[in-house]
Amino acid sequence: MPIKIAITDDHLMVLEGLESMLTESGKVTMVGKYKNAEETRLGIKKDQPDILLLDINLPDTNGIDLCKELLGRYRNLKVIALSNFDETSFVKRILQNGASGYLLKNTSQEELIEAIENVISGEQYLQKDLQKKLLNRSIGVKPGTSFLPKLTRREKEVLNSISEELTTQEIAEKLFISPKTVETHRMNLMNKLGARNSVGLIKIAIEKDLLTGS
Repeated sequence: MPIKIAITDDHLMVLEGLESMLTESGKVTMVGKYKNAEETRLGIKKDQPDILLLDINLPDTNGIDLCKELLGRYRNLKVIALSNFDETSFVKRILQNGASGYLLKNTSQEELIEAIENVISGEQYLQKDLQKKLLNRSIGVKPGTSFLPKLTRREKEVLNSISEELTTQEIAEKLFISPKTVETHRMNLMNKLGARNSVGLIKIAIEKDLLTGS
């Protein structure tokens, strides 16, 4: 019996691309496609998939938190995180919340099917590049007071704007980007600096002297 798959992603091209790869394989059947958390909550109840491919950056909630919520409600559901982010902090957080796997959106059809087959058999699956990155991180220098994370120019601009107590909308208008993009950068910053909220983010940024300009 084919494995029942559902996908949550707010980008239509990603949804269609994944559906095409999965359909071509002949090993799974698509039972649902959802664009946000609310559609996912309703769809999972109705469609009862075996595995949900879940984007961690959704327009109406954090996919990492949604993973924990869904797995608490549906004991037989398996979740494979789907993301553009290869930060090890994202991987660790969603695995801690019960996900069975983590794939980057550039995954091949072969690896996507391999991940699904591994997860449905009760195993965990991490994309090969992520396995290597986690291993290197585990044997490398641990972040400490001397650890300075590498921030992109845009992340520095967002960080400085947050320190000025600007709202998400105000930051978006100032930097000519969408509010969703601002939130993506904020999530990246919080994970890179190990902060739980914006107050902690600025505190750590000050301690590491990261607010000296962009």
